[in-house]
Amino acid sequence: MVMDLAALVLVSFALATGSGCGHEGAGSDPSTTSTLTASASDGSTSEPNAGSGALEATSSDPTQASETDASDSSCEVSGVLGTCEDVVECGGLSLLSICEGPPAHQCCLPDAIACSVDGAPGLCRPTDECPAGLTITPGRCPGEADVQCCTDPALACDPSAMPLPNAGLVEASWDPACPDGMIAVGRFCIDRFEASLVVLDASGAVTASWSPYFHPGRTRVRAVSVEGAVPQGYIDADAAAGACAEAGKRLCTDEEWLRACQGPRATLYPWGDDAAPGACNDARAQHPAVEYFGTAEPWIWSELGNPCILQVPAGLQTSGAHPACVTSEGAFDMVGNLHEWTAAAEGTFRGGFFVDTVLNGPGCSYATVAHDRTHWDYSTGFRCCADP
Repeated sequence: MVMDLAALVLVSFALATGSGCGHEGAGSDPSTTSTLTASASDGSTSEPNAGSGALEATSSDPTQASETDASDSSCEVSGVLGTCEDVVECGGLSLLSICEGPPAHQCCLPDAIACSVDGAPGLCRPTDECPAGLTITPGRCPGEADVQCCTDPALACDPSAMPLPNAGLVEASWDPACPDGMIAVGRFCIDRFEASLVVLDASGAVTASWSPYFHPGRTRVRAVSVEGAVPQGYIDADAAAGACAEAGKRLCTDEEWLRACQGPRATLYPWGDDAAPGACNDARAQHPAVEYFGTAEPWIWSELGNPCILQVPAGLQTSGAHPACVTSEGAFDMVGNLHEWTAAAEGTFRGGFFVDTVLNGPGCSYATVAHDRTHWDYSTGFRCCADP
C-alpha cells in the first residue's frame, strides 16, 4: 500500500523512541527450535540446512574469495541485467544474495530502484516491462502510478531458513600489536569491521559460520571481524559480550567506542566535523519492517526479530562496503549499517543503523539507551575491543 501521513508519523515515532527497535526477545530463539538448529549438551551445534557450504575456518582457502571477486559475470533481477562485481566497485544499486561467491560479490544494477514483496527482491519497473511470470505489486515504488514493484514470488524470504553467507570467510591480520581482525586505536585494539559469528564445538574449535539473521541463543559462538562479511544482527549485549570473550576480546566501553569513532581529534563524524550524506549506510528511505510486512500497523513493531527484515534488499550491507565510512585510523562502519552494543551496564548501543543516524544524535554521538542488555532485534550488532 502507499504509505499515508499517519503511517509516516508512526514510523518516525517508532524510530525516535526506539531507534527502530522492538520488544525484548522479539524473534524466535533458533537454539530452542529443533527444525532450525539442535544444541547438544556439550555446546556443539548441528545445522541441518548449513550443507557443505559451512566450511571450517581452518580449512578455508582465502584466495578463493578474491578469485571470485575478480571474475565478473552477469546477473538478472526482474528482467534487468546487471553485473556481478565487488560492491565497492558498483556505481549503482548493489544487491546481496543474487550472485555466487562471497557476500561482497553482488549484483550491480545502475539506474535501478530496489523494492521487495514478502522479502522477494525486485525492481521498480513500468508495468509493461515486468517479464511474464513475475508479479506486479502496486504501492511499493515512488514516482508514476504505472511504475510498480516487479518480483518473483518464488524468491520470497523463508523465515525458517538460516542462510550462511559468511561460510569460508576468515579474519585477516591488520596490526601486529592486536589480535586478528583488529587495529590499534590509542591504547587499545578495536575490531576493524562490525562483528560476525562462527560456531564452536566443546573444545573451542570452529565448526561452521553462524547465520547473521538469527540470535545465537545457547549456541556457543565466537566473534570475528571480517572484511566483506554480512555482520551479525539479532543479538543482545550479553550474547555479544560472550562472543567477544570467546575470541579473547571484550565489548568496548562507551569511552573506547567514542574514541575509536571520533579519532584522535574528537570529530563529530568518523571523517571530520561535517556531515557527508551517503558516505555510510545511513538513510534507507523506508523502514525495512514496513516494507517486509507491507503495512505500518502497530503490530509490526513487536515482530522486529523476524529474520527476513534484515534480508530486505538495499538494507544491511557487507562490512567495508562504504569505503568513505572509515575513521582516520581505519575502522569501518562505526556510523550506520548496524547499531553496536557497548559494555554499558544499563544497555547502550551506538552509531545508528541503515535507516537512521540522526534521531538519537548525529554521527558518532548517536546513542540509544531505551533498552536493557537483554534486548535484541534485526538492527542490533556489535564489535569487540581488546588490550594490545
